[in-house]
Amino acid sequence: MGTTKFSDTDLQSIIGNVLRYGVWTALSVAGLGGIILLFTRSNEEVHFTNFIEKDDNMITVVQNILAGVSQGNGESIIFLGLLLLFLTPILRIFLSLLSFFLEKDWLYVFITLIVIGIIVFSVSFGFSH
Repeated sequence: MGTTKFSDTDLQSIIGNVLRYGVWTALSVAGLGGIILLFTRSNEEVHFTNFIEKDDNMITVVQNILAGVSQGNGESIIFLGLLLLFLTPILRIFLSLLSFFLEKDWLYVFITLIVIGIIVFSVSFGFSH
């Protein structure tokens, strides 16, 4: 039994497809949410003078989005699409880390880990004031 070995071009192709399909999936989910929102709340009057910033920690935000999606809330489905759009390049970074690790390119593994650390730090502390 031979083992299948991924080449650099295979991994780059996978990373490219993740970006391509991730963006299309995010666009489709957000578009579906927009259509649902238009059909369910099209008669509501919106008051833009009363803006309340819902600034919770990231875990609470994701839990609220998923709870709204499970109820078919169009606004939550739009937010899920935006969350998918945000997560697509993050997944690309993790796939790049895997690619550099498999290639034993330790300098780029280290640099990619720094980038991941910066993203985790900024997402963790950027939501709460």
